Amino acid sequence: MMSTESQPLGRYVLRADFEEIQKKRGDFRPASRIYAHYELERRLAERLRLSQPAERSAVYSEVYAELFRSLPDHPQHTAARTEEQQVGVELNYIRPLLSRDAVMLEIGCGDARLSFSVAPMVKLAYGLDVTDAVIKCELAPANFQFIKTGGINIDLPDNTVDIAYSNQLMEHLHPDDAENQLKEVARILKPGGEYWCRTPNRVTGPHDISCYFDRVATGFHLREYDYGSIHALFLRAGFRSLRFYVIRGERKIRLPYWLARTAEWALQRSARLARVRQLRRLMDLNVVGTK
Repeated sequence: MMSTESQPLGRYVLRADFEEIQKKRGDFRPASRIYAHYELERRLAERLRLSQPAERSAVYSEVYAELFRSLPDHPQHTAARTEEQQVGVELNYIRPLLSRDAVMLEIGCGDARLSFSVAPMVKLAYGLDVTDAVIKCELAPANFQFIKTGGINIDLPDNTVDIAYSNQLMEHLHPDDAENQLKEVARILKPGGEYWCRTPNRVTGPHDISCYFDRVATGFHLREYDYGSIHALFLRAGFRSLRFYVIRGERKIRLPYWLARTAEWALQRSARLARVRQLRRLMDLNVVGTK
């Protein structure tokens, strides 16, 4: 079998550990399809990075719609069983934060499966994203509402939402937009409301399609964060307190900020530690900000 690095796929070269990364991600598309995904996403991401603030709202919607339209084998289209299992796990994480009279907002809802599952447990469930291209709207519960965003704005009144949640969203925002979007989240939260933000750690990245080719994210992960940068960003956006958690299986364990920073520092300085899969997973950022 020809080695992955020598396959004549085009101008970009697969990393030597391509097959190992594939196994970790559970993505078994042929190398040619992963290359096609990478080439398209990298081109669209560059368009988004270079976009001007006035046009960025439209560009967010356009590039994501084009990606999903052009890639029928994109994992979000094909990994239904895995996604259903993941929704169950996420539901267990956030269930303690929910109540029958709560209003919940999922930011970057994707196919909205989590929002659909949350809806019976709350008064109202909102799903926010730049496109509804992968949402099966005909299956939506009566108390679910999709809100389209240009990447920053959240079309809701002040002090509306009890709990906001995002999983793999912050890294998709243009670096110039991230703080303003967080300020929008703080605005729509009720006093004492909480935003649980889950995002991959820059130190163990990249975590988008560019992981097969690059050492730094070049796809739709426009910026990946570490503990220090996410901590500073939340405080600047107006959150009065932060909690950090480690996810282990279906449990979440409170993690002191100083310990998180120390672990991150050690991981960056040890190539051996950085290869330990369990440690990489533990380093994912799970931030709960309180308004």
